[in-house]
Amino acid sequence: MNQKEVTIAKPVMLDKNFFSGHSVDCVILGFEQGEIKVLLLKWKAFEKWSLPGGFIGNDEDLDKAAIRILQERTGISLPFLEQFHSFGDVNRKGKESFLSEIKSLIGHDSNLINWISQRFISTGYLSLVNIKKCNLVPDELSERCEWVSLNNVSNLIYDHNEMIKMALQKIKMQLNYLPIGITLLDSKFTMKELQLLYQSILGKEIDRGNFQKKMLKLDILIRLEKQNLGGAHKAPYLYKFDKLKYKKLLKKGFGYIN
Repeated sequence: MNQKEVTIAKPVMLDKNFFSGHSVDCVILGFEQGEIKVLLLKWKAFEKWSLPGGFIGNDEDLDKAAIRILQERTGISLPFLEQFHSFGDVNRKGKESFLSEIKSLIGHDSNLINWISQRFISTGYLSLVNIKKCNLVPDELSERCEWVSLNNVSNLIYDHNEMIKMALQKIKMQLNYLPIGITLLDSKFTMKELQLLYQSILGKEIDRGNFQKKMLKLDILIRLEKQNLGGAHKAPYLYKFDKLKYKKLLKKGFGYIN
């Protein structure tokens, strides 16, 4: 085996330590410069991008496997990831082309080829994070680990594009009854930044006046005193979330974006 073969084969470890036919993929979303971004990995061995994913240990809980896989592959350590969908189509999109490239690297190891070639059902996990608080460290399989704007996401391996689409649909549904933003924005933010966050998720313009009225009506924002910047233009108010009221609203739900 050459160096690339060792890089591919070592983490897999065949079926000795991992549960057969089931994997985990993580959709990690952040907000930066007015855009929703997704965390992606660029493979070392070939020109492919993917979500952070991996296999489940034989003696490992599914939820704990997702947390471990995300940390090992990206350096991000989260205490909780939300399970949002299982992907189990018999012919998962793009599988054959990706497999052919992997097989060209691993040579004639029949056990490894059989392991990789089997049907995998993947459980998708989702989290919203503050990009500025994430220190990315790509694993040995990855050339790069980057935040990519949703507008710039090209064809990913398998059905990872579909996974991102499903994750966004879940978030959009949550917008109808739950507040969002406390993990995506800085501790202090403007009303415009909050509005841009909602617009980027919904994929449409929101009336500024109506949005501000609805958000203030929720009573989860604390308006901060303006700083005198000495300029000719008025500085916008800064806000922060009232964490106690935010958590209470999460528990009971409240419709406000329709």
